[in-house]
Amino acid sequence: MKPFKTLDAVACPLPQSNVDTDQLIPARFMKRSRADGYGGFLLYDLRFDETGAQKADCPLNDTIRQGAQILVSRRNFGSGSSREAAVYALVDYGITCVIAPSYGDIFASNSVNNGLLPAVVSEEDCEALLAGLQDGAETATVDLEALTIRCANLVVPFTVDPVWRTKLLNGWDDIDLTRSHAEAIAAFAASDRERRPWMQPNRPATASSGT
Repeated sequence: MKPFKTLDAVACPLPQSNVDTDQLIPARFMKRSRADGYGGFLLYDLRFDETGAQKADCPLNDTIRQGAQILVSRRNFGSGSSREAAVYALVDYGITCVIAPSYGDIFASNSVNNGLLPAVVSEEDCEALLAGLQDGAETATVDLEALTIRCANLVVPFTVDPVWRTKLLNGWDDIDLTRSHAEAIAAFAASDRERRPWMQPNRPATASSGT
C-alpha cells in the first residue's frame, strides 16, 4: 500500500448517520468482478434515481466535489454487514479518508487494510467540519503524523488506533507489520530454544551425500 502521511484534497460532506455497508455498495452489485472496479457503485441509491440519472441533491454529484478523496459523515459510518466490498467501493471511487465520530468495527479494520484512513472526530468537530463544507469550503488537509484536520478556518484533532496509524504511515499490511518485529521475533526464538529445547520441533535429518 502507499504510505499515508498528509492528504490535501477535495472533501465532500455527507451529513447522515448510520451509513451502512449496504448503502455504501448495494448487494446487487457485488456479483461483479472487483477487477472492473466498484467505484461506480459507491452509494449508488443515494447518487442515482431508478432511471440511472444523477440526483441533484446528492453531495457527491455536486460539481465542486468531483474528485473528492475525503468524505465527512456522521456517527456509525460503515455499520451493518462485514462486506469488504464497501471499502473497495470507497477506495475505487478515490476516497482515501473518511472522517466521522464512530465506525462499524469491521468496516474500520477493513479500511486500514485497504489504505483508507477512518479518522475519528468528536460529534462537535464533525458538525463544524460539515458546516464549513456546506458553507462553501471545498478542500481539507488531513495530517496523519500530527493527527489534525484543517478545513476552512478550522483545525480539529482526530484519533485512530495507534497500530493502524503505524500501518498507514508506512503503507504496511499485517505481514509487513509482523516483519517490522523480525529482530525481536528472532531473538525470542533463539532464547526459547535454549530455555525449552524439548519444545522445538523434530526436524528430519539431512541425508549425507554418498562418496
